[in-house]
Amino acid sequence: MAGTPDLFATPAASPIRVGIGGWTFAPWRKNFYPAGLVQRRELEYASRQLRAIEINGTFYGAQKPATYGKWAGETPEGFVFALKAPRYVVESKRLAGAGKGIDAFVFGGLEEMGDRLGPINWQLAPSRPFDADDIAGFLDALPRELNGRPLRHVLEVRHPSFASERYVELARNHGVPTVFTDADRYPSFADATGDFVYARLMRSAADQPDGYPADALDTWAEHARGWAQGKDPAPLPHVASLQPEAAPRDVFIFFISSAKERNPAAAMALQARIDGRKAGG
Repeated sequence: MAGTPDLFATPAASPIRVGIGGWTFAPWRKNFYPAGLVQRRELEYASRQLRAIEINGTFYGAQKPATYGKWAGETPEGFVFALKAPRYVVESKRLAGAGKGIDAFVFGGLEEMGDRLGPINWQLAPSRPFDADDIAGFLDALPRELNGRPLRHVLEVRHPSFASERYVELARNHGVPTVFTDADRYPSFADATGDFVYARLMRSAADQPDGYPADALDTWAEHARGWAQGKDPAPLPHVASLQPEAAPRDVFIFFISSAKERNPAAAMALQARIDGRKAGG
């Protein structure tokens, strides 16, 4: 985009990607997008200020293959999308029997995203308690490849019963990460259950220009670097014992909800700390 600083045209060596949920939000036209930018170019702009975006729209329904391709085509090399899986799958009465719905979504056009396809977030409802057999059957049904490319799945659990060692063990046995959701209203535990980390941070504040106080962003940068190095940050809440240092991991961090108008600033400020540069530079 002419006149727009393309901060991430060349993928950084860092395995840590910080982003936001979506790219269409009216208040961002006052504090994130340049004045006069037409709406159809907002993804083009946002993807050059951030390294990842979580798409919420796919939760309400799968898109056409051409739409996935269009989204991918508007973003620079090294950028990735995370997708929330459709609610018609994650709200199935029996998750273990949702294989047809899973395949319809995964094989229904996602290949058009190519290397822009990042993790798929299977977000469960707060009303769904932990059922070991049902969850095991669901995780078994998740396809691991798409046109020869490895797929990355992550499970977001929202019922308190998931905060158990039994669930953590089950998720680890299947190699599927659990979303770390930093929020009071959902179970919040940082136990690593897969080979990458996916965090959704939900405490941005409207009275903070960068969404979070500087010291909080410094702390999250430290946690992110620890995750990327294969560490298990002790200060974060866990339901099982801390794990020994593992192999390096990719890390995805999204600022979601709360004071949504501040989330782009929070993401850029955190990415700058992780990359060791000044925000906006």
